[in-house]
Amino acid sequence: MPGTQTSRRVRRGLAGAMAAGTALAALATAAPAHANSASTTVGGAKVTCSSKRSALADRLARDIAEALRGRKDTSALALYDRTTGTSCAYRADAAFDSASVVKVTVLGALLRQAAEEKRALTADEVKLTTAMITKSDNDATNTLWHRIGADGIQHFLDQAGMKDTVPGSANHWGRTRITAADQLRLLRLLTSDNPVLDRNARAYALRLMGHVVADQRWGAPAGAPATAAVHVKNGWLPLETHGWRVHSVGVFTGGGHDYGMAVLSQDNRTMDEGVATLEAAARAVNHDLNASAATTS
Repeated sequence: MPGTQTSRRVRRGLAGAMAAGTALAALATAAPAHANSASTTVGGAKVTCSSKRSALADRLARDIAEALRGRKDTSALALYDRTTGTSCAYRADAAFDSASVVKVTVLGALLRQAAEEKRALTADEVKLTTAMITKSDNDATNTLWHRIGADGIQHFLDQAGMKDTVPGSANHWGRTRITAADQLRLLRLLTSDNPVLDRNARAYALRLMGHVVADQRWGAPAGAPATAAVHVKNGWLPLETHGWRVHSVGVFTGGGHDYGMAVLSQDNRTMDEGVATLEAAARAVNHDLNASAATTS
């Protein structure tokens, strides 16, 4: 059974997974060397940014805080920009129900599982992953979630250094507990050389995220430059407690761009309210990073 095979892989690779996870976690959280730092308080929490670019940390902290100020939902954000040596965080360690953004984690777990089995994805797996990411198909996700198994999902999380992500039980993958910081770790994993996902696996994941259907390309892409290749996955889920969860994760590559962001929200009265929050923050980030790209420190 898949679960049994995965358990054996977990036992065999535990030491290596722990080492890889530790290294990736350190990479994801390290502040740029010789960085300028700034913070602005909004909603009782700080937006904290650091950057090698003069004044960019101040501008981002201020503009992200302004984008989120006065909103009634609860939000979180994390971003990196390799080009300018920039990172920002706002309530990045707060936990949220994942909704469909967990589907990128499911994809990563499958790609890692296939690599450990020294095989390519099957035609059926290609069909399922394409539907899961580009159309956010829930049936495809259910199938893959059970095939990979709880051990397989946790194995990938351990290797990826996503220590604060807690998988949902049974069929409740949408109730996986995530943080913006862990989502950013995953985005970094998809966009840099690492021991967890090889170049072909990363290219496949980004290709799917780059072909999400048009009516699901909201959130992180808001205000993105036309010169960037945009890769996105969104999630939305209404529940009796905390209202609508509305999330967006995205990476921006090509044309001199190399950055990513995760924006999470809950306590939204409607889905549109959540989308508005995500896009206000995303526009601030996309504007400031790309305005900075035209200047030097």
